[in-house]
Amino acid sequence: MDNWSIHQDEWNFEDTIQWRRYLHMHPELSYQEKETSAFIAQKLVEFGWNVKRNVGGYGVVGTIRNGEGPVVALRADMDALPIQDEKKCEYRSTVDNVMHACGHDGHVASLLSTARMLAKHKEKWSGEIRLIFQPAEEVSPGGAQAMIKEGVLKGVNAIYGVHLWSPLETGKIATRAGAMMAAVDDFSLTIHGKGGHGGIPNACVDTVVIGAAIVQQLQTIVSRNVSPLEPAVITVGSLQAGSTQNVIADRAKLKGTVRSFHPEVRKLLRERLETMIEHICAMHGATYQLDYKVGYPAVVNPVEEVERVERVVKEIFGEEAVASTDMMMPAEDFSYYLKEVPGCFVFVGAGNREAAQFPHHHPRFDIEEISMQYASKLLMMLALDALDTYK
Repeated sequence: MDNWSIHQDEWNFEDTIQWRRYLHMHPELSYQEKETSAFIAQKLVEFGWNVKRNVGGYGVVGTIRNGEGPVVALRADMDALPIQDEKKCEYRSTVDNVMHACGHDGHVASLLSTARMLAKHKEKWSGEIRLIFQPAEEVSPGGAQAMIKEGVLKGVNAIYGVHLWSPLETGKIATRAGAMMAAVDDFSLTIHGKGGHGGIPNACVDTVVIGAAIVQQLQTIVSRNVSPLEPAVITVGSLQAGSTQNVIADRAKLKGTVRSFHPEVRKLLRERLETMIEHICAMHGATYQLDYKVGYPAVVNPVEEVERVERVVKEIFGEEAVASTDMMMPAEDFSYYLKEVPGCFVFVGAGNREAAQFPHHHPRFDIEEISMQYASKLLMMLALDALDTYK
């Protein structure tokens, strides 16, 4: 692995920055990443990779088989979010209400940088490296399952993915053995009541009152039904009803998310949520429609692969670069890959107190672009180390 350190000048990270900024200026939403995938495919062909497009939607897979050996996969996601970019910079989004507010543009650019170096120095490794550029990470059911169904993990011995992470200081790299990111389910609820005059509530079935009661009572599930030692979250992110002050709304719509780690807790949260909604609506004389969508499972990293990541980080960046992370409630469909093959999901620090101080999914989100150097090198060295291990 030490031999790779001599190629620092060959990385040409100015290209990586320009790729990222181009993608940041031209974001595409989940399941709409047509031009993004074309950009990726063009670069991979230029670098000498065998390319397959439209895998599981707009997914792109680049492959190099270089002699005998195992298969290692590297993954980057590519979709943006429906957020208006409020940054004041030359590379802000040119698309109204669409923005790379989670760093996926940096993930793509980082993996393209890795791709160029791996193709340029095939004499340094043997086996097969498979690059998975995945669409639709942000919206369930996500792009991972569709790509897996089309065979992207066939024959793969291990898979690695990184997430540029603004809460983590640039230069730090963190992962966690076991459960790292939560399982996620989403729900949409429509309450049907009886509208009428705001001054005659007794003649109505007030869906605003019912919706408010449901929001309040759902919070007791975590506080009173789940063990305090088990992480869980129920959040109602949207409650919409009515249009003016003196009309009782005949309909209310709620949308929320449910986060957990253990299957038993996940099952309990759903059961209690469904029961509470049923009885609260019945108590008030309302009917309802509930759409409960089971989403991504938890991200669970095998101990052996976490040990590999930490060892590789120490070797290429020094022991001071190794950081730790707690279990956290955001979800990631990289979890589907880890249910199929060994691997690891890793946070690469991308924050600083000036330019990259805002959280993910914020209208002024940005990354410290030097973080892509860490991500690119880490992905490459993890692939090489795994090729040595699994041969």
